[in-house]
Amino acid sequence: MTDWGFIAAALAVGFLGSGHCIGMCGGIAGALGMASDSGKTEWQQLLSYSAGRLGSYTLMGAIVGALGAALVPALGPLRVIAGVMLVAMALYIAGWWRGLVWLERGGAYLWRYLQPLSARLLPVRSSSQALALGAVWGWLPCGLVYSALTFALAQGGGVSAALAMLAFGLGTVPAMLATGAAASSVRGLVQKTGVRLLFAGAILLFGLWTIWGGLGHGNHGAHGPHSAPQSGQSEHSHHH
Repeated sequence: MTDWGFIAAALAVGFLGSGHCIGMCGGIAGALGMASDSGKTEWQQLLSYSAGRLGSYTLMGAIVGALGAALVPALGPLRVIAGVMLVAMALYIAGWWRGLVWLERGGAYLWRYLQPLSARLLPVRSSSQALALGAVWGWLPCGLVYSALTFALAQGGGVSAALAMLAFGLGTVPAMLATGAAASSVRGLVQKTGVRLLFAGAILLFGLWTIWGGLGHGNHGAHGPHSAPQSGQSEHSHHH
């Protein structure tokens, strides 16, 4: 059973963390936005690039969700870990702690093999090329994506995890499209200290909420997606 509260939270985390995405992928989006004199082609390429990224994120979610499904009894601890990762991401975005950099370095091993493929897709001359480029760039080492993947893992099922990553990706789309249309002005806005701290604070709250649920408080920690309370049982009887 899909936890739509978590899906909505994944969407919000994607949106709030998208300033980080602009730093990582904004150059590509900006280049696509300026790739043609035709506005129609610009938007087709930007949307295709985003669709490619979303496809990769959804595939990642399905993979980690399959792993999570084997760990359903440990769903509470997984959600605590997911919350800790979100807190780490908030600190990263705020510029207070750079601990997630080591995770990005780990992902760099895979990116070493994919980066030459992305180079062959440039310059982008068609929507299909943009789609393929987005699919490759979805695997770019990124602490925000890794935090979202931990969040998806804690859903305890492949479909729910894939939906969580799709929602996360959708949350990043508005900033990426805006970057393509007006790269410098959008990048300047999201890099303002006040905006960055506001978004970091919101992600921090999501992280603390996830930890709270994982510790068994409220609906999220009490039951995994596959273990709804039996009829006649109140979930409060487990903890209260």
